[in-house]
Amino acid sequence: MRRIALIGLAGALAVTTAACASERGSGDSASDTFIFGAAGAPKNFDPIFNDDGESFRPARQMFDTLVTYKPGTTELEGGLATAWTPSNGNTTWTFTLRQGVKFHDGTPFNAAAVCFNFDRWYNMKGAAAQSQMIYYGDVFEGFAQNEGDISGDPVYKSCEAKDEHTAVLNLNKAKGAFPDAFGLTSLSMSSPDALKKYDADNVTQSGEAFTYPAYATDHPTGTGPYKFESFDKANNTITLVRNEDYWGEKAKTARLIFKIIPDENARKQELAAGTIDGYDFPSPADYNSLKQAGDQVLIRPAFNILYLGINQKNNPKLQDVRVRKAIEFAINKDQLVKNRMPSGAYPQDQFLPNNVPGYTPAVEKHSYNADTARQLLAEAGASDLTLNFYVPTEVTRPYMPNPVDIAAAITDDLKAVGIKVNVVQEPWNGGYKDSVQKAGKHDLHLLGWTGDYADPGNFVGTFFGRTKPEFGFDNPQIFDALSNADAQTTPETKKSAYESASVLISQYVPAVPISSSPPGIVVRSDVQGLIPTPLTDERFYTVTKG
Repeated sequence: MRRIALIGLAGALAVTTAACASERGSGDSASDTFIFGAAGAPKNFDPIFNDDGESFRPARQMFDTLVTYKPGTTELEGGLATAWTPSNGNTTWTFTLRQGVKFHDGTPFNAAAVCFNFDRWYNMKGAAAQSQMIYYGDVFEGFAQNEGDISGDPVYKSCEAKDEHTAVLNLNKAKGAFPDAFGLTSLSMSSPDALKKYDADNVTQSGEAFTYPAYATDHPTGTGPYKFESFDKANNTITLVRNEDYWGEKAKTARLIFKIIPDENARKQELAAGTIDGYDFPSPADYNSLKQAGDQVLIRPAFNILYLGINQKNNPKLQDVRVRKAIEFAINKDQLVKNRMPSGAYPQDQFLPNNVPGYTPAVEKHSYNADTARQLLAEAGASDLTLNFYVPTEVTRPYMPNPVDIAAAITDDLKAVGIKVNVVQEPWNGGYKDSVQKAGKHDLHLLGWTGDYADPGNFVGTFFGRTKPEFGFDNPQIFDALSNADAQTTPETKKSAYESASVLISQYVPAVPISSSPPGIVVRSDVQGLIPTPLTDERFYTVTKG
């Protein structure tokens, strides 16, 4: 049941020198503390309520999933489960669990804990909590009682602890996303005792603001190689400490600190000053200077999509496909990629990277043509179109090195064909994502996606598999095509079904695919053992300094 690896990066890009277990220290020295510059603050530390990389980065160090991915690849390997076996037409999954594993609070990880987690997610109460479970909604499609914007029939049926080390998961239907989706960070295993003790499900909403319980803010409790110590918001630092009882290879450093530095130039300056040991998504313009300074710039393969989202709900003119096509014709993607993206990036005409099954040359293409854009706008009676364009700040994403600069280039292209653009800037975790993904305030917005696993449904299914405030459309033909593709369990039928769905999506233009980019990650010269991955889900327990 293993996927073929997308690419083997571990040998090619990793700096492999690593300290043996006897060299691990207490964290008192600088060499025993790894400090990483984070591009943004996490929303919280409960994986189920998150969907962005800056929240997942610390979570991945503290939590484990049932299955995971071989370092540097998208190939599956055992995590908390050593084996996973489908039956009953892939509607039953039997997990053989790793023995001798404990949560950070000392309680045992076992089949009962697995079922507690799945039952918790399925039975989650309240629109506020459900609205924050984006990955769960995309994969499992519904809850025991749908109270938010997720309204589908649930895929999850039940979980049985057959014995202490065997958990049996029963589904209402087969999904082609499994077993890969069992490795999603959102589906990490939490301590049942800690979840109950710290009121983990008590998510509330006031206006557009969400408040999370103590479990998510101060007491995340997983089985991972690092344990949570503190989140010092005044100094923008998250401190994790080594889990001495970890079931696998112990962390090489005693302390792992994430220092939140939203400005990319400030991250570069702190790396040069030695106050951090590495950071993610360096500006492509800085690659050469970083290398000349002796730093290591490691490049991942392109496994992401940047898109210009279109919300059809607020402006009736956006419901006309001619207008949406005009927006795509207006954007000079070739020029944008050349001027704003790293070497190796390429313009996109669909919502899948070219190394994922389902990518097809048969999509309807809307290559840059300003005259065609003007003509379509005129035919649609939209020559006086005015659009509110929401743009994130205080963030750098693997698909979006500098969102403000990228948005400026797109804005210029749209204005050149007569579209008036009102740019609205909001901080990434200070309102932007909720404005576009929950409230749907925008007409246009910039967003993207890095694949969690090598399955097309993780891209197009996540974007367009159901109605969402982000896009504001209801197209049963596309929804059904994606549902059919997701139900395929053989590689050949799945590939064909997703190709057909990609063609439908390209004809409908629910959003505009912009580009795919190979993001970099940089560390100082004395850092060894970091393994970059196409999934951007690096684990830091292998890292040493000095």
